[in-house]
Amino acid sequence: MAKKPSKANKKQQPGGTPATVALTAAGVAYTVHAYEHDPAHPSYGEEAAEAMGVSPERVFKTLVADVDGALTVAVVPVAGRLDLKALAAAVGGKRAAMADPALAERTTGYVRGGISPLGQRKRLATVLDASAADHATICVSAGRRGLEIELSPDALTTLTDATRAPISRPA
Repeated sequence: MAKKPSKANKKQQPGGTPATVALTAAGVAYTVHAYEHDPAHPSYGEEAAEAMGVSPERVFKTLVADVDGALTVAVVPVAGRLDLKALAAAVGGKRAAMADPALAERTTGYVRGGISPLGQRKRLATVLDASAADHATICVSAGRRGLEIELSPDALTTLTDATRAPISRPA
């Protein structure tokens, strides 16, 4: 009799991450883009945009910040930078700082450079930069370095229960 695959095996299947599992379960249309990750590249997001041939304004990075003691996810274009004051204001907070990377990894279940706004271990308040509405689709991490998901900003907003606000500024 064949063994039923364990959860660990399911995660290791090509393209199978908690993010893609969540999208499939929700019945959301998405496209997975895989590329060879270069550990020497100075920016995960810029590397993804270059490798996929997609404008950096359409590729969004997922950052975890601490807003008044609560971890909060910020999804901003790789072409810009996170405005911490704007993020705090978007969630009704006063002060924001980047979260400790190890804490962000433990809380989301993903490694730095591969944190996805979808399928996180613990659901966190999420803010998607308002510029996402300028595009029919955007790309976000699929949950590991070298793997991106392309989906509509509306789908991402709905699935993460995100707030949309102008939280990025030019790099």
